Amino acid sequence: MKTDALLTRWLQRTEEQLQDALPDPELAPQGLHQAMRYAALGGGKRMRPMLVYATGHLFGADEARLDAAAVAVEFIHAYSLVHDDLPAMDDDDLRRGRPTTHIAFDEATAILAGDALQTRAFEILAGAWMPPALALNCIQTLASASGAAGMCGGQALDIDATGQQQALADLKQMHAMKTGALIRAAVRMGALCGEASDAQLAQLDSFADTLGLAFQVRDDILDVEASSEQLGKTAGKDQAQDKSTFPSLLGMDGAKATLSELAAAMQAALVPFGQRAAALAALAELTVRRTH
Repeated sequence: MKTDALLTRWLQRTEEQLQDALPDPELAPQGLHQAMRYAALGGGKRMRPMLVYATGHLFGADEARLDAAAVAVEFIHAYSLVHDDLPAMDDDDLRRGRPTTHIAFDEATAILAGDALQTRAFEILAGAWMPPALALNCIQTLASASGAAGMCGGQALDIDATGQQQALADLKQMHAMKTGALIRAAVRMGALCGEASDAQLAQLDSFADTLGLAFQVRDDILDVEASSEQLGKTAGKDQAQDKSTFPSLLGMDGAKATLSELAAAMQAALVPFGQRAAALAALAELTVRRTH
């Protein structure tokens, strides 16, 4: 099957799996269930579940084995966005072109919706259609990427650095945790489900680390160059909040040159996998060329 057709199929499969994994909005507590669905089904690139499917495909994994990891990582991502938008964090009222969850509902409901999406992610992995040892490995991978050593820790560093000029190395480390860790977990869970070797896991970890950094560099560029309508979220927030970004440290030309270097590094990392990695290569290309 051609790469474009595969990506389309996985995107549709992701939406179907997310729908099935969420609670019925007509059941009590209705407000919580509706907020969970609002947060998780509000569109988005679905990059992380797509990475699960694409990496699993690289090793011939059954898509049914990949479903739980794909849903779980997207639920973690969705919860992180809900909490990130809260007044105590980035204080944003626009996400994916519509009001953020705490605006559409209220702050307490948004907090609980994020909490429930997070716990649902691990519930799904614990009951997944896969060998128990594999499920445990995926749970550990996602938990590590989501917690103090990963996404949450990166968010804390981001808050601490607001209003300060960061060194480039510190900025990279912060985003490796805040953004990159979950992307790396998506790739790794797909590879684990495909029974990748230790050497293959190491090669894909390197690819995923580069992808996570490229994703953030492109995000920083778009925050400057794109409109809120294009992004579906408030443009210019980084500058308004006096945050260090790749364009602010490197200049726009330097940031774009860095992105080009990262794009080349990602493609080089996939060369040993040959044509089997075409879908991963396409997602990497999408990351550096996306407009929102």
